[in-house]
Amino acid sequence: MSEQRKPPATSPEVTPSRPLLSAGLDRGSHLGFVAHEFRNPLSTALWSAELLARLGPDERAGERGGKLANLGARALARIQLLMEDHLLCERLDAGGYPLRLGPVDVASLLQAVVERLELDPGPELQLAPGLAGRGDRALLERAVDGVMAVAARGGAPVRVTGEASDGLVRLTVRGAPVERLADPVKGSLSDPSGRALALPMARRVAEVHGGALTADKEGYLLVFPAT
Repeated sequence: MSEQRKPPATSPEVTPSRPLLSAGLDRGSHLGFVAHEFRNPLSTALWSAELLARLGPDERAGERGGKLANLGARALARIQLLMEDHLLCERLDAGGYPLRLGPVDVASLLQAVVERLELDPGPELQLAPGLAGRGDRALLERAVDGVMAVAARGGAPVRVTGEASDGLVRLTVRGAPVERLADPVKGSLSDPSGRALALPMARRVAEVHGGALTADKEGYLLVFPAT
């Protein structure tokens, strides 16, 4: 008698993301801003590495070496955040990101973000029971991570409420004073945290899901399909 095989687990639906149009965006000015944001922490990281290389073994292992190593690590972390958000924005704009669509447990998604951000104080979460969306889990997690990180600037307490209505998940994030959602251009304020493109990235993620990221004086509203 032949052995019965279990049915395969449901795989996420994979579909190309649609290209996004950045209407009215001065792309040259925007890329100039991005280049400037990369240049400053890169210079810091290189300077720290060069000084570390000149120190003797004892000094390198001492207080001065530790400070230089920490300075370089913070600069590289800023570069990493900026690079990941910038490249994701570029891929979404070009329609070059394959969306892996499937059910998304919103409480689980938020918990993963909270653990990664290590916010102090921890955010207040008020979600409708069983709240679930449909989308690319990894992308939606990136979007929520970006919005919550910006909302927590300066140690501001963050509050997230979530509900579903009209076939959409609606996540409201409140915290620090609301910032612009538009792509930054030359002359925009620099961001030493590396989150200069977090909100533009989150806005694009919402849009490729057929949703939106909007803001008012109270906070941010991230909308994407419900199950």
